[in-house]
Amino acid sequence: MQFHKKILPNGLRLITVPMKESPTVTVMVLVEAGSKYEQKKISGISHFLEHMCFKGTLKREKAIDIVKELDGIGSQYNAFTSQEMTGYYAKSDQRHFKKILDVVSDIYLHSTLPKAEIEKEKGVIIEEIRMYEDLPPRHISEVLMECLYGEQPAGFDVAGTEETVKAITQSALFAYRSKHYVSGATAVVVAGNVDERVVEKEVARAFVAMHDGKKHGKTSVKEQQKRPEIAIEFKKTDQVHLAFGIRTFDLYHEDGTAMRLLSAILGGGMSSRLFQKMRDDLGICYYIGASHQSYSDHGFLEITAGVPAARLSEAIRAILHEVRRLKSESVDKDELLRVKEYLIGNLYLGLESSDSLAEFYGYQEIMRKPLLRPSEIAAKVRAVNTSYLSRIAEAYLVNEHLNLALIGPIKNKKELEKLLHI
Repeated sequence: MQFHKKILPNGLRLITVPMKESPTVTVMVLVEAGSKYEQKKISGISHFLEHMCFKGTLKREKAIDIVKELDGIGSQYNAFTSQEMTGYYAKSDQRHFKKILDVVSDIYLHSTLPKAEIEKEKGVIIEEIRMYEDLPPRHISEVLMECLYGEQPAGFDVAGTEETVKAITQSALFAYRSKHYVSGATAVVVAGNVDERVVEKEVARAFVAMHDGKKHGKTSVKEQQKRPEIAIEFKKTDQVHLAFGIRTFDLYHEDGTAMRLLSAILGGGMSSRLFQKMRDDLGICYYIGASHQSYSDHGFLEITAGVPAARLSEAIRAILHEVRRLKSESVDKDELLRVKEYLIGNLYLGLESSDSLAEFYGYQEIMRKPLLRPSEIAAKVRAVNTSYLSRIAEAYLVNEHLNLALIGPIKNKKELEKLLHI
């Protein structure tokens, strides 16, 4: 899977991923702007701006003008906001490359952010916040982030709160866009059946007038934990939804690949230790999983599950027992080989389409990482041995890094605190 990277004269980064046999093409624009770039009073503004970019441009006055044009060529399109980036993309038959580039660049560069639409969109986003709050398996991760990072931007909900969303103004949106949507913080990725020279010419033309001002930074994360912590959001649910968060390291750390393997051993598939223990042996849950979450200046091992309230203590004991095993017992070579192939197989299976490849390379670029091909990532996975896993388990799986977030009918956490030890 080859790619070509070019930095245009205005500082915009362009990545082209040729896919000669693909019938489709994806245009994706990513920018270094997300909830970690916000202050409390404007929490959610990155996500709000993402919504507003579809509400009309200088060239396409209304939202319906944008979506009719994209629907009219059978395009798939969307946008997303996370802690550290916002993305806009469209995917279509490769014959429509110039059309989707024109639309995506237009909404990114020339959105008018009309006042009337801002007021209507506040209601839409507030309902989105409420929807996710009504989905504990998803919302539990937000409760964990607040437990880990508190009032720091890393602890903010990406969508903001109802109060901050209601307070957002047109002038605030324009000011935020001016500070962050600049060429040096933007990457354009085009993946599909396209010619690299044509892509460079058309992207340079579409973004020739892009603002190239100074990019505003984000607040660094501070971590000062000394003992295990618990956060509880009381809710009358049939299950207790839980998320462990064990502090680790950032996205650029040399132990990242080994930690991904460690998390997959714990909860990376139906043959993983936690799935076998919690679901097949104990019959205590339907969903359980583990993954390593890493960001530009922080990271944590996350374990999530939904369990009966009456068996919560049993579930906590069982999960932490499997965590402790990673420290007390070396991982069997056959198990490690199986998990390596699980990660590598899923990597390649997830990169079969033009949009997945665009996101794969775009994520690395926007996070300022070296651009690695899938084969290079697979080689790093295969290089990890059992002694390496034992070393990082000993280093990071410790009491003072342990956190537990809970959603459910729980009022007293004192008994649970006694269970929190690795």
